[in-house]
Amino acid sequence: MRKILLATASLIAAPLPSLADAAPPPLEAYGELPSVEDIAISPSGNLATIAWIAGMRRIVTFDPTGRPTINAPTGDAKIRGLNWADDDILLITNSATVGLGPYFAASKYELSGTLILSVSNPKPELVFAGTSSIANTTRGSYGIRRINGKTVGYFGGIGMGRSMGNSYFKHGRALLYAVDLPTNRARQVASAPAENHYRDWLVDTRGQVAATLDIADFNGSWQIENANNEVIASGISATGDVSLLWFGYDGSTVIYATEDEDGSSHWFEVPLAGGQAREILADVAVSRTYVDPASSRMLGYRERGDEPKAVMADPKVNSTLAKIFAAFPGRRISLKDWTPDFSKILVRTEGNRDSGTWFKVDLATRKALPIGDERPAIGPDDVGPISRVSYTAADGLEMDGILTLPPGREAKNLPVIMLPHGGPSAQDDIGFDWWAQAFASRGYAVFQPNFRGSTNRDDAFRHAGDGQWGRKMQTDITDGLAELVRQGIVDPRRACIVGASYGGYAALAGVTLQHGFYRCAVSVAGVSDVDLMYQTDLTESGRSRMTGRALRAQLGDSKSYEEISPRRFADNADAPVQLIHGKDDTVVPFKQSAVMADALKDAGKPYEMVVLDGEDHWLSRSETRKEMLSAAMRFVQEHNPAN
Repeated sequence: MRKILLATASLIAAPLPSLADAAPPPLEAYGELPSVEDIAISPSGNLATIAWIAGMRRIVTFDPTGRPTINAPTGDAKIRGLNWADDDILLITNSATVGLGPYFAASKYELSGTLILSVSNPKPELVFAGTSSIANTTRGSYGIRRINGKTVGYFGGIGMGRSMGNSYFKHGRALLYAVDLPTNRARQVASAPAENHYRDWLVDTRGQVAATLDIADFNGSWQIENANNEVIASGISATGDVSLLWFGYDGSTVIYATEDEDGSSHWFEVPLAGGQAREILADVAVSRTYVDPASSRMLGYRERGDEPKAVMADPKVNSTLAKIFAAFPGRRISLKDWTPDFSKILVRTEGNRDSGTWFKVDLATRKALPIGDERPAIGPDDVGPISRVSYTAADGLEMDGILTLPPGREAKNLPVIMLPHGGPSAQDDIGFDWWAQAFASRGYAVFQPNFRGSTNRDDAFRHAGDGQWGRKMQTDITDGLAELVRQGIVDPRRACIVGASYGGYAALAGVTLQHGFYRCAVSVAGVSDVDLMYQTDLTESGRSRMTGRALRAQLGDSKSYEEISPRRFADNADAPVQLIHGKDDTVVPFKQSAVMADALKDAGKPYEMVVLDGEDHWLSRSETRKEMLSAAMRFVQEHNPAN
């Protein structure tokens, strides 16, 4: 055991011999959860990781010398992330799929919790576990603060009541609580919003609620108040597109985001004391921001693009990050965590010849030490080449997609998998995608189109997808296929379409609303009936008017939803369909695949249904994720052989 822990303390996985000239890595190497899922660093340099050790998933912490201090098994818990509250306390975010009974709008909910794990007393306890008047679920984290020498966490919570010996939710609207983390004692610091209102908060370094955003569901009117209950910003957003983000660089201002009626997003900064709001970063394409976790103050931002560029308020930090980015050319790099003085920084890389690697950058020694290999069974030569392909849609709109090629094969007349992303407000970038790489390892070119509606370009491109489900968003995918054919990279007679969530919808639409393009379709947790999705989302939101307006803005006129629903056109399916769905999916209910299966069966069309017991929308469990990948690969190879 000591040898295992010492090896894990360095977390350096020796690269395996290249398999490019022999057999590819086993399929499970792609489908299983990463060997290292997350790493966090404390203010003084302690490390914490979620990692697989000797076949068991564990949370392990280390002091700055590399000595293990906690070694705890996780079981099959769905851990979403971890971060240090201070040098002793580690916070672990997890979630679970639960049924709340017949009086709730949905049969199942995915509820999040926050575990407190102390190095000095490693007995985990859920936030709010010791308070019967608050449910054991956290509804958002609002920062960690050091107040009077104590570490205090701020979390949203749901109030509980009791009647005839039974506990019940008073309502679903969150209150804000301050939790003394060493003792797990909570006190309320802000009230819940009124009925049919939504609320968000910013907590300053003194532990005071410095800004409160309140949104009215019935008309979208909103306002931001300061600690003196003075309105410092207000407006109307029919679809609720307004967000309270963080404090400005010096903590005296608040930054919030809104969206115009034409779909243009804007960031504004307004003094907490009151005054004129001014727009910031109007001409900058921001891909992410960097925020101080101890104060919720903005530290800087990163500009969008394949070449990383950070712009930080502190010139020294700016120079440091520029050097770090330059040290990893050709890889997709992200900053994952850092000490308060930025003397130690955790960096994750991926991309060509890199299946996911973690580094600890120590500025004192000017060294980047590899501390985590996410997929040690997939060596550099096993990673299929990844590149960006630009193309033009039929109506002239410029777009792009990510092409992954089989390792060691000529990019000519290859069988192809079209792999549209979910969302649809999401994007694919040049990086290691385990699903795309799995298909590439078996001889397929894989193309991930950033169709209109994706978030990789400006607001106009994102909103160009409004009302285009099953229409131009769908033809954008086949326009990408046409470009690959034009370049001679793929064989148009050997194409399948595969996707999850919205990508699953696109896969179903590709063989029902479109014809003559694909030899098979695989839909994982995909939408098959758009009207059913609309009604389900509306019901589960409590018939929220803002939710209804937002859905109609994205999907178009509700009277046309049958026209874009693959379920309604099952009898037109021109290729075999595989449906894969988790029974615990709370985002796209299992019913979406069940009704599609019934429609295909009634139409006499070839289909296959794979049920993932105990799995959610995100394929969070290793065994069922591997089950999905194995089933999808078998189906594709049967109907579209690579050789």
